[in-house]
Amino acid sequence: MAVAFQDYYETLGVPRDASAEDIRRAYRQLARKNHPDVNKEPGAEDRFKQISEAYEVLRDEDKRARYDRLGANWRVGEDVSGTSGFGTASGTNGGFGDVRVEFGDGNFSDFFEELFGRRARRGPPAGWADTSANGFATRGADQEAVLELTLEEAASGGKRRISLGDGRDLTVEIPAGVRDGQRIRLSRQGGAGAGDSGAGDLYLRVRLKPHRRFRVRGRDLYADLPVAPWEGALGAEVRLDTLTGRAQVRVPAGSSTGRRLRLRGEGLPDGKGSAGDLYVSVAVHVPKRLSNDERELFERLAKVSKFDARRAR
Repeated sequence: MAVAFQDYYETLGVPRDASAEDIRRAYRQLARKNHPDVNKEPGAEDRFKQISEAYEVLRDEDKRARYDRLGANWRVGEDVSGTSGFGTASGTNGGFGDVRVEFGDGNFSDFFEELFGRRARRGPPAGWADTSANGFATRGADQEAVLELTLEEAASGGKRRISLGDGRDLTVEIPAGVRDGQRIRLSRQGGAGAGDSGAGDLYLRVRLKPHRRFRVRGRDLYADLPVAPWEGALGAEVRLDTLTGRAQVRVPAGSSTGRRLRLRGEGLPDGKGSAGDLYVSVAVHVPKRLSNDERELFERLAKVSKFDARRAR
């Protein structure tokens, strides 16, 4: 089939000095928008063919240079009857023949999967013959979004109302102890399917917000435990805020900064009845300003003590 001349730059909506990446990006956007298995408007199939033809030429350095030099006559002397991108496969319902669709790393199935979801890889590529009475049908694309949670929300779990960019509001069941990077699957809440097929799935990837007190490693939590000099020297029972409440912590006598204490089961739950641990590191703090009595006591201690911090291990 003869291919009428078109301004390929205008077709892709890019300037004549566009970079290869600009051309590739424009093609991706237009191909998604105009693919006839997504866009049912009249003329979408023809636009898709034109977009694909323009990309086939401009993505190739030699073809693009010849097109820039010769314009409408760029094919003179070239046999394009079997060239990928310009034929129409016989037996198709106005399909795209050998048009090469590229997305990502150049793999057609990757592009098709991006548009229609994973199951589309097992179905026929767009434009191939379809003998079913209902036309081509494929499952909708899986989609992914980020769900930000506080550490407390992740630990307790429960239901949460979320709003999606497309205007939908959904209620999500958050498992207790959900971890950073974990995905929550919402069945059939992804992209709409083509034909009679159902929608894809929506995956919410959990991102834990930074916490002002706790650091997370797996299911264990880490925090600092500020103590006064006399508490570290003499030992003390101090109260500590945990993720779910408060706990009493025994600081052994002779505790210096950096000593680590373990609170079993005070970390993140695993959803099976157990939880990680909370590790607190002793941090000895001294007063920035001393009262007269405090100064006198510290001065007396300095005179009577034989402790040498530089030699201590």
